[in-house]
Amino acid sequence: MSYAVTNPATGEVLKTYPTISDAELEAAIASAAEAHRTWSKSTTVEERAALIRRVGELHVERRQELAEIIVREMGKPIEQALAEADFAGDIYAYYADHSADFLKDEPVQLLAGEGSAVIRRSSLGVLLGVMPWNFPYYQVARFAGPNLIIGNTILLKHAEQCPESAAAIAQIFHDAGFPEGAYVNIYASHEQIETVIADPRVQGVSLTGSERAGAAVAEIAGRHLKKVVLELGGSDPFILLSTDDLDTAVQNAVDARLDNSGQSCNAAKRFIVIDELYEPFLEKFTAKIAEVEATDPTSSDSALGPLSSLRAAEGLEEQVKRAVEHGAKLVHGGTRDGAFFQTTVLTDVASDNPASKEEFFGPVAQVYRASDESDAVRIANDIPFGLGSYVYTTDAEQADRVANAIEAGMVFVNVVLADGAELPFGGIKRSGSGRELGRFGADEFVNKKMIRIG
Repeated sequence: MSYAVTNPATGEVLKTYPTISDAELEAAIASAAEAHRTWSKSTTVEERAALIRRVGELHVERRQELAEIIVREMGKPIEQALAEADFAGDIYAYYADHSADFLKDEPVQLLAGEGSAVIRRSSLGVLLGVMPWNFPYYQVARFAGPNLIIGNTILLKHAEQCPESAAAIAQIFHDAGFPEGAYVNIYASHEQIETVIADPRVQGVSLTGSERAGAAVAEIAGRHLKKVVLELGGSDPFILLSTDDLDTAVQNAVDARLDNSGQSCNAAKRFIVIDELYEPFLEKFTAKIAEVEATDPTSSDSALGPLSSLRAAEGLEEQVKRAVEHGAKLVHGGTRDGAFFQTTVLTDVASDNPASKEEFFGPVAQVYRASDESDAVRIANDIPFGLGSYVYTTDAEQADRVANAIEAGMVFVNVVLADGAELPFGGIKRSGSGRELGRFGADEFVNKKMIRIG
């Protein structure tokens, strides 16, 4: 295992980084523990929030540099990379603005007896963050932002293909004025991560990644009785029941599938369309998604770059072939050129086709026909995942009914790409547990201490 920047557009290895030694890892854990014991206990919420505000400002000030790094690391189109740096800045600013309110004492109404009771929120200690490659800045922001204001300290293990952005983030925390040990970047191996989780000084783990990684981390954390937040895969449904503007619905569907070159956990991946709209939707959707071609991600005109790596593109190609072998119809696309993958549309995916239960991490869309509302909900829920979902309808009562029936952590009605710093993010089933962002993102790794006064 090695940390390296490998440009997926060219296959060129640009720079390698050494894995941390065991002695250096021990020093990193000790540093984070000492920072929690001293710095976090001697500073106020407001003082820590001011530092996080500066972290957000630096993300925006350095947006061009930060964006160019992740274009090299994982192929994100440059305009989307710039937007990610800005969004990370917004997340830090949001928590700087609101964390003091989130952490206020919460009175408890007593049922009997005299006196009072409150819930007082305080830090747990050292936390480990295991972050993915698909949103290198945003993912770190939603974990580190609230937790550092709470007073927790951070050990951050980034994806092996994102060492340069990991270093840039660590530099920002240093330049913002955080002391040694408050935020520590570690280029750790999988074996070393097991050591970190087992360490008694580490109180919790947040992982965003694959089901396999989540299961491995949760198993180790459970063995050592550590709190875990998991944000794993998704195969989000986009349910179209009615519309008074099919062209806009189609464009929104394409946008929801192709954001981040299709490599987003909560991208729309399965398009479930009511019978009377199925044929016109499929025709317009296929034509519109076919217009988008994978191009040089350094170009400001690029809407679709390469996949994150050659290995990722080869894996997606195998998934598409397997889906077709099991009866799916390839309506458009399915080919790749190196790590660049053509936009692809599959139909006739039966419930016994492995593709119906898998996550396709790339620009591949599955389109399903639903006979009615209940059939659409059935198809939407017939999946091991439960992260996000999208419902398009002109009927407000139907929207509310379907939103209630969908088995997912998030439902977006008549809107896509509407994530916000204030909106809790997370899922159920095999999509994980816990929440990030919003008020709930600042309520995971805290000691909710009850104080009863007689």
